[in-house]
Amino acid sequence: MSSPDDRSDIAADIPENSEFSEISNDNGGVSRRNFLKGSSVALTIPLIAKGEKIVKAGGAEVKVLGPDKVNITLNINGAQRTASVETRVTLLDTLRNELDMTGAKRVCDRATCGACTVVMDGKPVYACTVLAVDAQGKSIQTVESLDQNGNLHPVQQAFVDNDAQQCGFCTPGFVMACKALLDKNPSPTQEQMEMGLGGNLCRCGTYDGIKGAVAQASQEMKKTRTMKGGRGNG
Repeated sequence: MSSPDDRSDIAADIPENSEFSEISNDNGGVSRRNFLKGSSVALTIPLIAKGEKIVKAGGAEVKVLGPDKVNITLNINGAQRTASVETRVTLLDTLRNELDMTGAKRVCDRATCGACTVVMDGKPVYACTVLAVDAQGKSIQTVESLDQNGNLHPVQQAFVDNDAQQCGFCTPGFVMACKALLDKNPSPTQEQMEMGLGGNLCRCGTYDGIKGAVAQASQEMKKTRTMKGGRGNG
């Protein structure tokens, strides 16, 4: 068994550029390499804490956000809305907790039910799976935008007329998914409708009413487009 003095002699014989050269020096202190590494980490920590980081990736400088709150601007229902959120916060939480827009519902919170569906750049998305910081620069539409001057949107009215809701938790997500479907395909077949709404679940089982609502809304939205000379967006 070697003595402490023996281990010091061994450390002294190791070349500085060896993979073993990061062991403590013969006085039991920190090696020069470890000291330099520790110093660089110590200098980096304040920058990380403040969320002010510029890193290089592939020769380009990239701004890294977080972990502190950052100010974001979202285009929601045609208006610019600002919020201060942590980078881990989802669009759903930002809508509900920061902007007081509670139409999108938190039900599963894991992209399986569709109750939080909003339309982003014309496509239905789960707001619970989109980071708020990533939604910047996108056109976001929520169920709150559909009611115009107290008049229900044709999709909303069709849901009422066809009794296509019970508890109501899934309804806003279904309404937005239906609108996105009919905006893209005004006359969907049964198969296309089922495909377009396949990401939304109704635990109350009102699927027959929902199918009837889609059929009615399709006819009403086509009438609206015809009256507007084909320029309407439903």
